[in-house]
Amino acid sequence: MIKQILSFILFLFIAQPGIANETHYQKSDFFATMQPGDKAALLMVHFGTTHDDTRELTINAINKQAHDMFPNLDMREAYTSRIIIHRLKQRGIEKQTPIEALKQLHKDGYTHVIIQSSNIIDGIEMESLRQDVQEVKNDFKEIRIGKPLLYGAEDYEQVISALMPSLPSQGAIVLVGHGTYTPITAAYTMVDYMLKAKGYANAHVGTIEGYPTFEDALHMLKAGKEKTVTLVPFMFVAGEHAKNDIAEDWKNDLEKEGYTVHVYMKGLGENPEIQHLFIERVKFATTHKLLPINEKKKEYAKGKEKF
Repeated sequence: MIKQILSFILFLFIAQPGIANETHYQKSDFFATMQPGDKAALLMVHFGTTHDDTRELTINAINKQAHDMFPNLDMREAYTSRIIIHRLKQRGIEKQTPIEALKQLHKDGYTHVIIQSSNIIDGIEMESLRQDVQEVKNDFKEIRIGKPLLYGAEDYEQVISALMPSLPSQGAIVLVGHGTYTPITAAYTMVDYMLKAKGYANAHVGTIEGYPTFEDALHMLKAGKEKTVTLVPFMFVAGEHAKNDIAEDWKNDLEKEGYTVHVYMKGLGENPEIQHLFIERVKFATTHKLLPINEKKKEYAKGKEKF
């Protein structure tokens, strides 16, 4: 039954028109409407972290790459976690929320904005980001949001190809994501399914606050023969969750089950190929614009099927 459910989930992601081939986007030059005096910016949005070591290797690293790759876009940054923003402020480090950053961009005279987050899934953080954009969209001539890391089926394939060669080839692998309470938690089961479909039989996925759970990952481990496990943060930064929940709680619980446990203490944002995937999302946003479903339906009503 579980295998049938996972197969259906994969079908849903692949079968939807436009998921794999981007036909729900239309070609549109981001810079085409710029007039003399207009200003363009790139707003990099991160959940954030209070851990300086992983921030330097992930958030600061991708920000620098984006700055270097898009010199015609002025760089700004925002964090979405209010708790992290509060804690950093107590240390004298100021970070804006996305809505604060957008209002500041408008105040500073920017007319065109591309927003790229380092979110892994299209979950509540992306939903909140889109709501922020709706609030201020009339303040700009053009404002676009890039895709999160996992969106279409091809994104999952690219992430697996980028990540798995860097991990130990011996023993079992458990990718540990943050998880969510919304239906998009199915994204993690799709990662698990694709791993096994691509021959990584000893690679499993679990989440801290969603599905699959620790118990689900443990069940998969017990179904195999490996007694050595490497826990891998499936998160952009290796911060609070990685150092506490994964390196301590999950590791200790697995050791109690008789496993030899190693922790691969690197966030996805440290992987050069993952960084490249995020940069590609920015590049795509400069040449393509999301076609709203209501606009597509208007065209469907006219008998138009391709865009």
